[in-house]
Amino acid sequence: MSKVNYTGGQILTDATPGMKKKHFALPTMVFFIYCACAGGAFGIESMISSSGPGLTLLLLVLIPILWAMPIGLYCSELSNLVPVDAGPYVWSKMAFGEFWGFSMGFWMALANYLTGPAYVVLAVDYIGMYVPLTPVTAFLCKAVFILIFMIINLRGLEEVSIASTIFCIIILLAFTAVTVVGLANWTNDPFEPFMVEGDNAFSSWGTGLAIGVWMYCGYVAISFLGGEVENPQIIPKGMKIAIVIITLSYLLPTLAGIVSTGPWSEWGISLDYSSVLSEHVGTWAGAAFMIAAVIAQCSIFNALITSSSRSFIPMGQDNFCPKFLSKLSPNRKVPVIPIVLAAVVNLILVNLNFEILVTILSPVLFVLYVGLSFAYVKIRKEYPVEKRGDLYYVKSKLAPIYICGGPLIIGVISFYVNGTEYFLLGFIAIIAAVIFYPICKWIYGGLYKKDPENNPINPKTKLALGDIERFGFFFLLFGFVCTVGSFFLVWYEGSWGPAYYLETYGSGIMSNFWLMIEIARWAGIIMLALGVIFLIIGKKFDPIPKD
Repeated sequence: MSKVNYTGGQILTDATPGMKKKHFALPTMVFFIYCACAGGAFGIESMISSSGPGLTLLLLVLIPILWAMPIGLYCSELSNLVPVDAGPYVWSKMAFGEFWGFSMGFWMALANYLTGPAYVVLAVDYIGMYVPLTPVTAFLCKAVFILIFMIINLRGLEEVSIASTIFCIIILLAFTAVTVVGLANWTNDPFEPFMVEGDNAFSSWGTGLAIGVWMYCGYVAISFLGGEVENPQIIPKGMKIAIVIITLSYLLPTLAGIVSTGPWSEWGISLDYSSVLSEHVGTWAGAAFMIAAVIAQCSIFNALITSSSRSFIPMGQDNFCPKFLSKLSPNRKVPVIPIVLAAVVNLILVNLNFEILVTILSPVLFVLYVGLSFAYVKIRKEYPVEKRGDLYYVKSKLAPIYICGGPLIIGVISFYVNGTEYFLLGFIAIIAAVIFYPICKWIYGGLYKKDPENNPINPKTKLALGDIERFGFFFLLFGFVCTVGSFFLVWYEGSWGPAYYLETYGSGIMSNFWLMIEIARWAGIIMLALGVIFLIIGKKFDPIPKD
């Protein structure tokens, strides 16, 4: 494993060279985190109708405690200890070696690049609700959005943070209006019913949890800017405030909507947050709110370009991708080519049916966030908090249990209850990491090319020492998850799944519930077999080196 310099303070690495530093004021940091992680409560509407109003409100309180806060805490602590861009890659590499570092970095970059188009399309769809758009004008609107935020990101982090501040203020004002108007017109019981009754009673928990966890994702976005934050000690302060603001900006408008505008079963179908203002203030107020909806999607998209363009900087430095992807512009010190590449990818994907891509990426994000919590625990052991001086860390002996346990519980449950198609297709992106890692290692050299003395390779495989055994653990882990899931999903969705997937998808693999279960089961068995084979070979011929 690559060595780092640790002398009782920040870990000194060369993972983020030459980046221009920016001093963040506390409000600016809060606004950036809010835009990167939330951008408004859009998406929660469907929780109300699918889970029930009472359960929705409960989950909006529980998920921040067990999911958002632990993630925010480990991102804050690690960003102070290791202030680099593309934190997930660097932290995982430090904890578990370059294979797992590459996997985490690959998954995060994939998620950042492929989810961006969704927000561009949503922004234009909101415009189309009030302004008639032809396919050509709709595409031109999408292209303009992409071009604007490409230019903002090319100018630098200062301009990105200014845009985030403006967006955040507008979004919060819009949802404050919904909260005030809704609570002033309180007529409904927010806990009646608590959850969907009948055959869907149990599945309502899974649906609500899946949506809620997705709404509270994105907190690692700040870790992609660690090398550019001049005062990283501001990150934990901003993170804690941002999580509280995000939670309240989800909870209060949702409560206000439920108690003032109904029926609850129509939320996410014919009712949304703008309906509160349209019904109780006037059509003009609802239209004004929709402008805020467009801005909200822009805010998330802007932050996604920023984080995705930083993904390749340390990976290029470590010889896992072309060097030009880690080059910075001479004056503004921004990664020009990755920013332009992100814009081109988004311009292409907004024309395609990318819902399948988002479907694939949901389980990947669950794996990534849980994996980072384990990396946090490992790094805490290797770099004791007692030697960190004035650096921020979570001051509790129970911190590792809470920070690792909360995401593990929520992540595992969400992975299994997110839907059979999500579960099955997610393994495409998961397995892709173990395919692309050796390819990139063989082509670009990996850490061995950078520092062969501290990162030796197996002369036969040309991979890092111990990678065969690591592959064994990889296949055993995900083979177990896949096999268990194939049995769990039969119990969880078996009574209604066949009819639901047939009605939803009509034809194809995803329309056939039992075929998906069979594929998942055989895939799990095959991965378990591969895991055993790789583990036996690895332990004999390519064991993981002892530190």
